[in-house]
Amino acid sequence: MRCAAFLCLVLAGCAAPPSRTGGIVSLNPCADAMLVELVPPDRITAISRYSKDPAATSIPADVAARFPGTTGTAEEVITLRPALVIATSYTAPATREAFARAGLKVLYLDSPSTLAASKAQVRELAAALNAKAQGEAMVARIDAAVRDAASTAPPVTALLWIGGNLATGDETLLDEMMKAAGFSNHAAHYGLTYTGYLPIEHVVADPPRVMIAPEAPGRDAGARATQLRRWAIRRSGAKVTQANFPRQLVNCGGPVIASAMTRLAQIRRGIAQ
Repeated sequence: MRCAAFLCLVLAGCAAPPSRTGGIVSLNPCADAMLVELVPPDRITAISRYSKDPAATSIPADVAARFPGTTGTAEEVITLRPALVIATSYTAPATREAFARAGLKVLYLDSPSTLAASKAQVRELAAALNAKAQGEAMVARIDAAVRDAASTAPPVTALLWIGGNLATGDETLLDEMMKAAGFSNHAAHYGLTYTGYLPIEHVVADPPRVMIAPEAPGRDAGARATQLRRWAIRRSGAKVTQANFPRQLVNCGGPVIASAMTRLAQIRRGIAQ
């Protein structure tokens, strides 16, 4: 029995359950990215299980490994008797009711679709954690990264792939970040709003100047972008560049914005007109 448990932990197929109560329990992977920078580790009882998944996390693996993960069930969270639960706005009504009956203090956070909304969320969480100074420092880093990434050159058309044939369209946080770094989102040119699938025919017939795709092993966006790039070049002779954008930079705002803006600026400055 002990061997099986040990093997499970070694293979990282199971997360060690939280060993203490009280403190902060996060069920929100994007809140995790902010939380680990806003408060000392000893205030954090557990983080979202998604932050333990290399394909879904927005924090480095070594940072995520410092904290227990939680499956997010109401029973597990209530047992931990947390001082604060950070959850998503998509939390099921039954779970919300269970938290309320247990008398838990819960902060529900949505998914910001603009830079301004993301900075407001940083401040909201920082206030709830009594970490306003740390929150303002995080906002200052975001503002500095956006300023540093700004380009005065004409915008370059780009597609930012999330996975497979899924791309980020208009009215999204990534769309605003792309524009701030000197890109024109070609998915919006195709008529895509929010995040969705793009018809391959659109991309091949009218390709962007650059295709940006995640670089994480096991994901298919990079392979799809490579394939579409080759088809577009073969069909129209277009000059299409492909660039890597780490998967960790795709999912969340908050402090991730600073790293994402830096990478987008690197890509933009590496592209000749």
